[in-house]
Amino acid sequence: MDQPIPHTDIRVDGWIGRLPPRLRPYALLMRLDRPIGTWLLFLPGVWGILLPDHVPAKQRLFLIVLFGIGSVVMRGAGCVVNDMWDRDIDRQVARTAGRPLASGALSMREAALFLAALLLIGFNILMNLNGLSQVLGASSLILVGLYPLAKRVTWWPQLVMGFTFGFGAPLGYAAAANHVDAALGTLYAATIVWQLGFDTIYGFQDMEDDARIGVRSTSRLMAGHARLFVGACYGLTLAGLAGAGYLAHVGPGFWLVLALPAVLLGWQVWRLDERSPATCLRLFRFNRETGLAIALAVLAGTLTR
Repeated sequence: MDQPIPHTDIRVDGWIGRLPPRLRPYALLMRLDRPIGTWLLFLPGVWGILLPDHVPAKQRLFLIVLFGIGSVVMRGAGCVVNDMWDRDIDRQVARTAGRPLASGALSMREAALFLAALLLIGFNILMNLNGLSQVLGASSLILVGLYPLAKRVTWWPQLVMGFTFGFGAPLGYAAAANHVDAALGTLYAATIVWQLGFDTIYGFQDMEDDARIGVRSTSRLMAGHARLFVGACYGLTLAGLAGAGYLAHVGPGFWLVLALPAVLLGWQVWRLDERSPATCLRLFRFNRETGLAIALAVLAGTLTR
């Protein structure tokens, strides 16, 4: 096929379409057709790796490469867990009905075996980090397992997603610095509210289907107040980043370059239209560029200490 499946963001063109048919459902189950999720898991880890002082450049580079590989694997594992929980719901939502478990392209047994393989790879990656990071990384699996349950019991599943996907920030900081401190906690808080904001934007795509089948979401809760809510999230993100930079004693380059992600976050709020799924998807994806801009600010702060 040369076009996306109608009414969904699943893509089966490009390199995914050239995979052997037996492997294609596994690639789609990992969301390898949509790498934006991997970026949004990976970038907070980069912020955490770059933020602490007195870390050799070679160690930072090694950790960034390791986190890049780990982000692909663990984002895939998280997607498998999510789809195993949500397969019945996914069948009722136009955007997700084509997912491998919802459509029947893969069985639950196949998904479980695949998940075990991904977790084994993730475990081996984790073993290359220090002991503190190993403990933190293992504890994050609790969040990965519980996140899909959130939409069934709370109106704030996007907040739970922030705690889960944002865990790369404290993990990266601990891997680089080998300790926890206030700068780590503040960076994690900034990451959580950033992800709360952009995942709320993402959730506006499914408003009608979610309301019809009774799925709760922060997007539904904030309907009619989208710009105010997302703007508040992004404002807190900038405040948290500034606090983390201050506590980590970054150099002046951080404060100069931080203006760039501030502009990018403000632009998202200005362009937000909760009634336009296409606009919401574009803004959600634009957070890769926003996250890269934040990484650039942290790098500038590290280099100008």
